[in-house]
Amino acid sequence: MDYVLNTLDNLLQQTAFASLSWGNYLMIVVACFFLYLAIKKGYEPLLLVPIAFGMLLVNMYPDIMSDTGLLHYFYKLDEWSILPSLIFLGVGAMTDFGPLIANPMSFLLGAAAQFGIFAAYLAAIALKFNNKAAAAISIIGGADGPTSIFLAGKLGQTEYMGPIAVAAYSYMSLVPIIQPPIMKLLTTKKEREIKMEQLRPVSKLEKILFPIVVTIVVVMILPTTAPLVGMLMLGNLFKESGVVKQLAETASNALMYIVVILLGTSVGATTSAEAFLKVTTLKIVVLGLIAFAIGTAAGVLFGKLMCILTHGKVNPLIGSAGVSAVPMAARVSQKVGSEADPTNFLLMHAMGPNVAGVIGTAVAAGVFMAIFGV
Repeated sequence: MDYVLNTLDNLLQQTAFASLSWGNYLMIVVACFFLYLAIKKGYEPLLLVPIAFGMLLVNMYPDIMSDTGLLHYFYKLDEWSILPSLIFLGVGAMTDFGPLIANPMSFLLGAAAQFGIFAAYLAAIALKFNNKAAAAISIIGGADGPTSIFLAGKLGQTEYMGPIAVAAYSYMSLVPIIQPPIMKLLTTKKEREIKMEQLRPVSKLEKILFPIVVTIVVVMILPTTAPLVGMLMLGNLFKESGVVKQLAETASNALMYIVVILLGTSVGATTSAEAFLKVTTLKIVVLGLIAFAIGTAAGVLFGKLMCILTHGKVNPLIGSAGVSAVPMAARVSQKVGSEADPTNFLLMHAMGPNVAGVIGTAVAAGVFMAIFGV
């Protein structure tokens, strides 16, 4: 009888129930909520499903992120900036830069939306984060997960990488919830109803030259942006050149999805209760939300300014797409615009600032690296 009881006791001690804290249970609930948002509500499931599942796994079995755990090796690829750069390669291969080329003023809207990054940097300094940590946190304002991870690694802020990455990817996924109230608050119904002129056709030569020229200009000025901007433009050159269709298809499909699985689950696995449920983490999450809100607002307000200067030819809603959540932010601009007028089609116009935002966030990261001599 003693043998049976001891055996049962040993089995009980091996279960997760014996070692989980209230924090682990809380994070499991959060993971299930994220899965609900992804599966039931459809909020960017490609991001939220792997992140939420990684969160679920690490809070039931923390050793999965230990030095010999499976997800530890995935996470190393984040720290070494390999996965973020490969994500940019895939984004470039999937994205049409034509709207940005057709309307170069989109660069200004993308630049305006980066205001949230620098506002968050100052706020993080005020909350007693060191300069490098503040810089890494501030990139969340661009709604750019890969760049957030990349910069945190380059600046040696790996202790904050988990909360930063989770916050950035969460806000990327929740763009359809966070942005519309800000956009509606800052615009009138008449402004939201503005129909923009059709974009001019962009030639194949322009599309081929664009990634080459941007790479040369940006990397010559900020060499540290080469891993991100270089991979983004290489992916786009694969797409537009037309001579390496196999590479373009691989980068935008198989490779992209493999990287999303590895990056998403490893990011989610950084959210163990012991590491995540801290005051510092709460500050990072709140700063990220404030930065993202300010970036969205700055883009819309600059869009309003352009609307005035062009005598009503620019719909201010496209300014919100200046954050680099591609193509989610552009879709939100389209959705809010169509709510005001079902015949309004803003998607292609919003893709210009959206692509500019991707480049702008990478440039902002390069500026921080240049400032700190990385």
